[in-house]
Amino acid sequence: MAANTPSQPVNAARRRFFGAAMATIAAAQLGMTRMAHAQSAGPAPAKLPPVNPGSHTSFRPLKQIDAGTLNVGYAEDGPADGPPVLLLHGWPYDIYAYVDVAPLLASAGYRVIVPYLRGYGTTRFLSDATPRNAQQAVIAADIVALMDALKIDKAIIGGFDWGARTANIVAALWPERCRAMVSVSGYLIGSQEAGRKPLPPAAELQWWYQYYFATERGRAGYAQYRADFSRLIWRLASPQWHFDDATFARTAASFDNPDHVAIVIDNYRWRLGLAEGERKFDAIEARLATFPVIGVPTITMEGDANGAPHPDPSAYAKKFSGKYAHRLIKGGIGHNLPQEAPHAFAEAIVEVAAL
Repeated sequence: MAANTPSQPVNAARRRFFGAAMATIAAAQLGMTRMAHAQSAGPAPAKLPPVNPGSHTSFRPLKQIDAGTLNVGYAEDGPADGPPVLLLHGWPYDIYAYVDVAPLLASAGYRVIVPYLRGYGTTRFLSDATPRNAQQAVIAADIVALMDALKIDKAIIGGFDWGARTANIVAALWPERCRAMVSVSGYLIGSQEAGRKPLPPAAELQWWYQYYFATERGRAGYAQYRADFSRLIWRLASPQWHFDDATFARTAASFDNPDHVAIVIDNYRWRLGLAEGERKFDAIEARLATFPVIGVPTITMEGDANGAPHPDPSAYAKKFSGKYAHRLIKGGIGHNLPQEAPHAFAEAIVEVAAL
């Protein structure tokens, strides 16, 4: 959950709780002006078949491919020669966040790839000797390696939570591989330095699970109660999403991956500087710590009922220097936007391709 780093501002709807605005008036005016311009200048909303969330409960048979240090499990839909789209999940979610999105995009002619990230589902490490590292750079490197393995030179990349951060990194550092991007909650690139800085107490409260994971009790607790823990996060992050037991169970099965606990714990400890990461990614992390501007065409999205910490759109609009638009999705939509509002997310993918 909460793919942004703790140092980033939270949604304007939560400002009463946090007590102070997180962006200056000037930044807000600039951001809203750019967003309004992008929305008025862009194409009309894409026309896709209607779909009710939860209409689909399975993918086509999953595939496996060696990519970098992993054997990656992934779902694929659509024509093999269609424009490629990579859809990336976060924690505690999995590929089923896109179970309704993938067939929509396939029906529009896209080749859709939905991979399990390291530590999830059928994705496995090729070697026991590989560090179970989950810093932000390595997950992005995994996606570039997957694109290489699939012989995809350039793709539209969409994501939320960890997936949005990963899409941001690929777009920022390897723009030649990213045709365009859809990013839920906007700009989520972080750094260890930023993650070490304390926040006001009310804001720190929103990150309770991260501090829990920093302890050995937290590691043991997540290992023992990972399904209960994840269900709680779903409810907190999407308070108006009334998912059923079967929907949760399909995703929770992916947490039985033998490396899942190690990957989740390492990811959140790395953010706080409690896990070192791998030295071979130091140069990439140094570039990310400058918070690079993203130049590829981008649509950012937010649900109107996101219960997870997330930045206000006015705070990150200036991080996108190319064609850009922001979409607020109403109707009680929470953190898991692709699964809660699949039609809106699929429309954004089609629209960003035309920016």
